[in-house]
Amino acid sequence: MDHDEIVKTAHVLADAAREAVLPYFRNDALCADNKHGDGGFDPVTEGDRAAERTMRALLERLRPEDGILGEEFGATPGTSGLTWVIDPIDGTRAFMSGAPTWGVLVAVSDHGGPIYGLIDQPYIGERFEGGLGRARLTGPLGERTLRARGDRALSDAVLFTTFPEVGSPAEGAGFADLARHVKLTRYGLDCYAYALLAAGHIDLVVEAGLAAYDIQAPIAVIEAAGGIVTDWRGNPVHEGGRVLAAAGRQQHEAALAILSRVP
Repeated sequence: MDHDEIVKTAHVLADAAREAVLPYFRNDALCADNKHGDGGFDPVTEGDRAAERTMRALLERLRPEDGILGEEFGATPGTSGLTWVIDPIDGTRAFMSGAPTWGVLVAVSDHGGPIYGLIDQPYIGERFEGGLGRARLTGPLGERTLRARGDRALSDAVLFTTFPEVGSPAEGAGFADLARHVKLTRYGLDCYAYALLAAGHIDLVVEAGLAAYDIQAPIAVIEAAGGIVTDWRGNPVHEGGRVLAAAGRQQHEAALAILSRVP
């Protein structure tokens, strides 16, 4: 495996996704379709579809032997043992609301899980990169190394999640129990919360009901920055589900002690 080629391709995909998706952001003509048929709301926009089509076309040309797993167009098998796991807009609700907290997610995984990932915020111009010996943020203030903040008492921790409900009633109750023990709880950042954890600004991100394309890029970025990402029982979470991301072992163990009780 040529690491430099993998990294170069990931950046090409993220650059192309930026170009494809930005014309739709804060555009009054943007329409969102609902992928849910059961009364819920799971939006998808033409921005999502355009960005994923662009990334898939590039991969078919640049890495034809690799597999692809994307949110909008599913799985395409490969023969190389590598799979590109892409989410063209993680945070479509934020995107359609004009909030710049969504992101483009690009990950590369092998049989053991993600080995490299990007969290890209096109409007702000920030890109968080992790894996294959890299842990880097580039953006309007230049370039710096990503480093999670490390151990901190749960009572001093800052906790994020996307939705106040978190997941099922039982999962929501588990999150609420954890939130009672931290210093500050905030909501609504989607993948940008994981980026903030990797950059050393927050301590915990807790979510439920995620898919592989939601979490594989954040796993790569956070682990490269020295953080920890598992499920609510401390197991690997590459395929999604209940996610606990922590900036240090102390926060992780304290959060697990609470969340692992959720049935």
